[in-house]
Amino acid sequence: MRVTARGRIVGWMLAVVGLALSVSIFATWTILLTRLDDRMNREFSNEAEKLRRYAVTALDPSTRRPVGDVAELLSGYLAYNPPDRWETFFSIVDGKADRITAVPAPARLDTDDALVADLSTTIRPDDGVYESAAGTVWYAVIPVSVAGDPRQGHFVVAIFYDRHRDDIVDAVRVLSLTALAALALAGAAGWFVAGRVLAPIRLVRQTAAQISDSSDLTRRLVVPGDDDVAALAATFNHMLDRLEQAFAVQRHFVDDAGHELRTPITVIRGHLELMGDDPADRAETLALVTDELERMNRMVDDLLTLAKAEQPGFLDIEEVELADLTVSVVAKARALGERRWRVDEVAEARVPADRQRLTQALMQLAANAVRHTADGDLIAVGSAVRDRSVELWVRDSGPGVAPADRERIFRRFMRGSGRTGAHDGAGLGLAIVTTIAEAHGGTVTVVEAPGGGACFVIAIPLREVQ
Repeated sequence: MRVTARGRIVGWMLAVVGLALSVSIFATWTILLTRLDDRMNREFSNEAEKLRRYAVTALDPSTRRPVGDVAELLSGYLAYNPPDRWETFFSIVDGKADRITAVPAPARLDTDDALVADLSTTIRPDDGVYESAAGTVWYAVIPVSVAGDPRQGHFVVAIFYDRHRDDIVDAVRVLSLTALAALALAGAAGWFVAGRVLAPIRLVRQTAAQISDSSDLTRRLVVPGDDDVAALAATFNHMLDRLEQAFAVQRHFVDDAGHELRTPITVIRGHLELMGDDPADRAETLALVTDELERMNRMVDDLLTLAKAEQPGFLDIEEVELADLTVSVVAKARALGERRWRVDEVAEARVPADRQRLTQALMQLAANAVRHTADGDLIAVGSAVRDRSVELWVRDSGPGVAPADRERIFRRFMRGSGRTGAHDGAGLGLAIVTTIAEAHGGTVTVVEAPGGGACFVIAIPLREVQ
């Protein structure tokens, strides 16, 4: 049979509580027995001291003089000093039992001639143990003599040890029963509490099992509170967020790749199937196939860039000097086409950012501007700090972007038209620019440039360099 976590927790808890209670009961038993022994020893000393004080002050009732008879002295003391519970006193005079207290005792010791004879030989205070019909008895014998009386007397204090011990046994038995009841109550409470505590964990397990069976990553755990279990649920939810995002990226990548690569593959297959033996025809087909393969390669690279943007480590943050970034982008972009390249403005500021990704975004915007302009047209790059944000832009003097298309063109596979009406690229360039801007916590927009044309603006928050 499988042991659940709830059962293990309750089992360990009961084991610990049971061990603690056992140690407590054993310690109580030991302490009570030790205190009983000490109390009995103190009782013997106390009775000896009371007898001594009585003998000093005792007077004969008829003469009002000190008592001169040992039997009378002991009888008077027995009448004066009654025994406590589970105790008995008796006297021995001239080797024979004389008087015993009126309080009935669990067992008579004065009727045991052998014991009386043994005690009557004691010449100094002594104690010992005697096994009676009522169990073990601790006794003390105190020799007594009176001036003018040749007889030897003995005063015997007997305490029924087993009866006192039985009281302790009863107390410990009650304590044990109470401990067992407390253990049962603790087990029931522990079972209930463990169920409440482990309920979110069971929910995590069930949710994980359901996700594994159905591949539904939209389920989340709802655990109120701010304890460790709630933190576990929050961590699990965060993991599900990451998994859902990763699966979404993978699904988008597969869908996009399947959608966009199907056409060039079809084109390549069709031309290869129709390619004849004519060298000119073969050369033309090979050129077309090579061009399609290069386009497929660029498309795969762009898709991989978009997929990486959803993963940690997409940005490599460093201190970026905006003026140097702006000038270097213009210098690199001059090779894209014969245009009038210009630096509009440079921001004299340094920001924490990924220089390579920002360069990639600006170069993509510059390449997009080249496709929509002709030789001799203006393309300008600039940067500025405005209202606690950094703006990087690329503007051109081309035909511009219609207001209805200014949001649509930033979606994946949404292509714009060049001057010639041809659709260049896979429609992923502006989507990559958007991804880079959003990875920096910013946005990208397109507005109409002064004097006509399009102006693409990347705005990212201005943060201090750490």
